[in-house]
Amino acid sequence: MNSSTVKSDRDKIAVELTPNEALALTGVEFNADHDVKASAQRKIRAAFEKTFDFQTQER
Repeated sequence: MNSSTVKSDRDKIAVELTPNEALALTGVEFNADHDVKASAQRKIRAAFEKTFDFQTQER
């Protein structure tokens, strides 16, 4: 796995989640809708990538 360095002056990000998405991230399982947790993770990843500058380090 590539390691990356986060360079930013910001120390917080904000992500808007539905109540079900927030619950899914705490470990609650939604058997009827398996995409709830994946959707929440995608939102967090997208917000993180927009906020922080990644630079991949070579080994």
